[in-house]
Amino acid sequence: MTDSIFLADGELFVPTEHARGPWDPRTLHGGAPAALIAAVFERMEPGAGLPFARLSFEFLRPVPMAPLELSTRISRPGRRVQALEGELSADGVTVCRAAALRILAVPEELPELAVAQVKAAGPDAIAAPQDGQHVHFALDDAERKSFAASAMEMRFLSGQPLAGELPEQDTSANHIPSGAATVWMRLRHPLLPDEPLTPIARVVATSDFGNGVAAVLPFEEYLFINADLTISLNRRPEGEWVALQARTLLHPDGIGWAESVIHDEQGPVGRATQVLVVQRR
Repeated sequence: MTDSIFLADGELFVPTEHARGPWDPRTLHGGAPAALIAAVFERMEPGAGLPFARLSFEFLRPVPMAPLELSTRISRPGRRVQALEGELSADGVTVCRAAALRILAVPEELPELAVAQVKAAGPDAIAAPQDGQHVHFALDDAERKSFAASAMEMRFLSGQPLAGELPEQDTSANHIPSGAATVWMRLRHPLLPDEPLTPIARVVATSDFGNGVAAVLPFEEYLFINADLTISLNRRPEGEWVALQARTLLHPDGIGWAESVIHDEQGPVGRATQVLVVQRR
């Protein structure tokens, strides 16, 4: 059987070791269940042809390495604007709430001024995936299979690898300090056996890595777990590779954030934010 991140067991989704997160070997990386929910949202009818403008996920509790049940509904039906909701539960306890907004696409033909303003205001393009440094990324045990170490392929364009991140090839590329990074990522395995990955699922899975690849605190001394993930898209993503231009912002006695510009190989595609729970171990 082809490796996958989840297995289906009737109405339940059973995580495999490729879904494991870095904070506790008994819990999942947030990107795995978020991508699973997004994939289900994509298939919901009516309205599957509308592009996603926003997807958000609230991680109410650590998502356990246990069978998961997903319930979804269209909370606001419509031909131009549509809202979706989902709840993921384990043993009857809700562990993640999700919401999505699908909206009528902007007309393809627009006045020249409107198009020029978008191009002027948008972030710059970045180097291609093949220009990045292969890194075996694992904040905890580099040998253990996990969503970061075994499910995701990573190529750093910039950013300082931390403890547990093992370069797969020597490089003389300059690195900026940790706390900011630009990284291409590609899922190695499908969410479910024999189910092709979609660009939306890939974007959601990747977007939950902002706080990890742009970590500004030592993993051995601090927790910096994201309590949520919000993704805003300006067009439909394309292809297998997704990049984050990520940075972490911590405000003493305030709130910690990780924020990322999301790219596919066609250019910038949206933004992601994560609110961080930061504390000493």
